[in-house]
Amino acid sequence: MQRQHTRFDAIAIDGPAASGKSTVAKALAETLELTMVNSGEMYRAVTLSVLQHGANPSSADEVLGILKELELSCIVEGGASRVLISGAHPGEALRSETVNASVSAVSAIPEVRRQLVDLQRSLLDQSDLVMEGRDIGSVVFPETPYKIYIEASESVRNKRRADEGLSDSVSERDRLDRSRKTAPLVVPDGAVVIDSSQMTINEVVEHSLGKLRDLGWFTRNTQIMKE
Repeated sequence: MQRQHTRFDAIAIDGPAASGKSTVAKALAETLELTMVNSGEMYRAVTLSVLQHGANPSSADEVLGILKELELSCIVEGGASRVLISGAHPGEALRSETVNASVSAVSAIPEVRRQLVDLQRSLLDQSDLVMEGRDIGSVVFPETPYKIYIEASESVRNKRRADEGLSDSVSERDRLDRSRKTAPLVVPDGAVVIDSSQMTINEVVEHSLGKLRDLGWFTRNTQIMKE
């Protein structure tokens, strides 16, 4: 007898800064007609609010004071998540140089991560999704079998950053992300690792789709249950 698949599943896309994970996650979501969630926008939204209030992004007490009063929410619109502050999307301010320089410090605060992980997990109550970040397969959805870790050489990632008009150092961001005590950047257990250094986005997407096929993504909806 056939049993219909009833729960929602997450495809976890992790990787360091400028590895191409956001672009790949968006392309996968479009190809598979899934909701795409950029978890980093949530941390950037908190960081932006901290900076706008003149608080110290390295002070847990000051950051949590801002977070306590922050009206942060996330909606799904047009197949993608949008983070809102007091009901409005912050726009390009989320990717400013000042936010880039401070987001790792804010992200390293355990209580910030706990609250945002709860928000991220709640999105899976609505539909299957592709979520990208730095701890999706290791912390947010460690039980999902659909994990992809995208990496690239430091020189390639620095060039990608420069092409975006940004001057922050990926090596420093890597150091901060990998050394934080709570949810550090790691290759999740069971993740497929893809080096995008010498690959086009289309090649990475096609390779990812092949790996998802191998992992059973396309056959998960119908399972055979023995009577």
